[in-house]
Order: sequence, then structure tokens, then C-alpha cells
Amino acid sequence: MYKRHLKFKEKQLTLLSNETAEKAAQYAAHTERLEARVRVLERIVTDRGVEVAEEIEKLRDAPLN
Repeated sequence: MYKRHLKFKEKQLTLLSNETAEKAAQYAAHTERLEARVRVLERIVTDRGVEVAEEIEKLRDAPLN
């Protein structure tokens, strides 16, 4: 009877372990996708920031009418 109980507990732990590993993999994939999106947004912001700075400099250099 005790061996059967231990076998049952072992099976429960195995299933829980597999479920936990799967969730960890899903979280890692989700985090990777979010990091990729943040990198794109940072690139957009910094690239656009350079363009805005150039436009401001052009306006400063432009003669007044």
C-alpha cells in the first residue's frame, strides 16, 4: 500500500514538473518576444530622435525672411 502511494506521488511530481517546465518555456518565449518589440521601439525612437535633431538644426541654419 505504501509503495503504491509513493508511486502515485512520484507520478504527481513528474506531471507537475513537466507542467512547470512547459510554463517556464512559454514565459521565456513571451519575454523574448517582448524584448524584441522593445528593441524595435527603441530603434524607432532613437532613429526618429536623430531625424528631429537634424530638422531642428536645419531650421536654426535657415535664413529668416
